[in-house]
Amino acid sequence: MSNTPKVNKSDAEWKEALDPDAYRVTREQGTERAYSHPGFPKEPGTFHCVCCGAELFTQDTKYESHCGWPAFYAAKDDAPVGESHDTTHGMTRTEVHCDDCGAHLGHVFPDGPKPTGRRYCINGVALLFEPSDNASQDD
Repeated sequence: MSNTPKVNKSDAEWKEALDPDAYRVTREQGTERAYSHPGFPKEPGTFHCVCCGAELFTQDTKYESHCGWPAFYAAKDDAPVGESHDTTHGMTRTEVHCDDCGAHLGHVFPDGPKPTGRRYCINGVALLFEPSDNASQDD
């Protein structure tokens, strides 16, 4: 990532703020085991970065990809979702991170559904869900 994150904390501060799984995934570029995260809510709402609270994805772009991790076909409009080249583990992938705090979120692949054709495969421990207050008014 070329830009400096807006949220800067020391390693000790991140360890204090996050549970061990979220720290390992978001700060050490880890991955949670497939199908290890409990099911996500189905009601309207927004998925936030577990590290800094930035709004990243909405329920209306979430879909069941059967990949073992929460999947979205698009980030929220104007979300601080950045991408970088990842060649770890003998693979070439596109990493997805939070531009506001530098948190590793997961990866994005070109095999998603229309309209974008993208599959944001995101670690569940990197997200916090906030239900919509006015679900009945959402389009």
